[in-house]
Amino acid sequence: MANTDDAKCARVLDPVERVTEVIFGLLMAMTFTGTISVATGGQEEERTMMIAALGCNLAWGLADAVMYLLRSLVEHSRKRTLLASLRGGSDPAAGRALIAQALPWRLVAAAGTEELEALRQRLIRHAATAVQPRLGWDDFKGAVGVFLLVVLSTFPLVVPFLLLDQTALAVRLSNLIGLLVLFIAGWVLAKYAGGKPWQGALTTATTGAALIAAIIALGG
Repeated sequence: MANTDDAKCARVLDPVERVTEVIFGLLMAMTFTGTISVATGGQEEERTMMIAALGCNLAWGLADAVMYLLRSLVEHSRKRTLLASLRGGSDPAAGRALIAQALPWRLVAAAGTEELEALRQRLIRHAATAVQPRLGWDDFKGAVGVFLLVVLSTFPLVVPFLLLDQTALAVRLSNLIGLLVLFIAGWVLAKYAGGKPWQGALTTATTGAALIAAIIALGG
């Protein structure tokens, strides 16, 4: 039972989804903090920009969460349709073709006909407990997780503006924090992918630095 519960938790948001949502929210916030130095002339205007940045990430976090639910609903419906097609079909070759379409082509090439046929038979037996085309508790937990990741990724960039009176210094420190978070995000992604963490971290941070430079050049 514990293994089943762990598997369900793992499906809510995998490491790639978590990290990419953080990067998404971070870059959204940087589009605001990177332009504060020329767009504001005082603490009141700076506070307005910070509220706008938070509001923007709240809106995008909500939109991203809704899209996550929509994507989950489509996946549930797709799985149910596949199982129904396999259960109702009498042609094994057609069933294997359906499974092949649902799998990455490299897995299909490695599996071969015998493994696909064995999988088809197991799925037909599993079709008695077909997936329902509706959202479940795990889907809503995933949507909440997406929302929180996008929104909370804004706060590390806001801290310098809360602690410092000098806007220019706060902007640069905020950008530095953003680069650090991007470095960590790249490290996690590369490690998860089985690559070289330092290489992934530096690549992600360098890409982020280029984006920040572009933002500053456009008015930051």
